[in-house]
Amino acid sequence: MHRITRVRALNDYRLDLAFSDGTRGTVDLTHLAGHGVFAGWRDQAEFRKVAIGQAGELLWPGDIDLCPDALYLKVTGKSPEEAFPSLKHESAHA
Repeated sequence: MHRITRVRALNDYRLDLAFSDGTRGTVDLTHLAGHGVFAGWRDQAEFRKVAIGQAGELLWPGDIDLCPDALYLKVTGKSPEEAFPSLKHESAHA
C-alpha cells in the first residue's frame, strides 16, 4: 500500500501529493467535483479541507475519503500490476 505523506490543495480541484516511497505528483479530481457524495466540493473551500488519515488516505468532512493506492495509480500512470507486482499471476501449465 502506498501512503500519502503530504497533500496540498491547488486550484481547479487538483491536489499536489507526496507518497511514502518518494513519488510526487498532481492529481486532477475535477471529474468528481459536484457529483454524488462530492456535491459539497462545488465550493472550493470545502475541497481545500482535505486531510491525511491514519492509513495514508485522503479525508474530507462528511465522511468522504479517497484510497491512496488509486491516487498513486493516477499520479504515476502505472497499471495495478505494475504498481503492485503481487497482482501478477503466472500461468499454470499442466
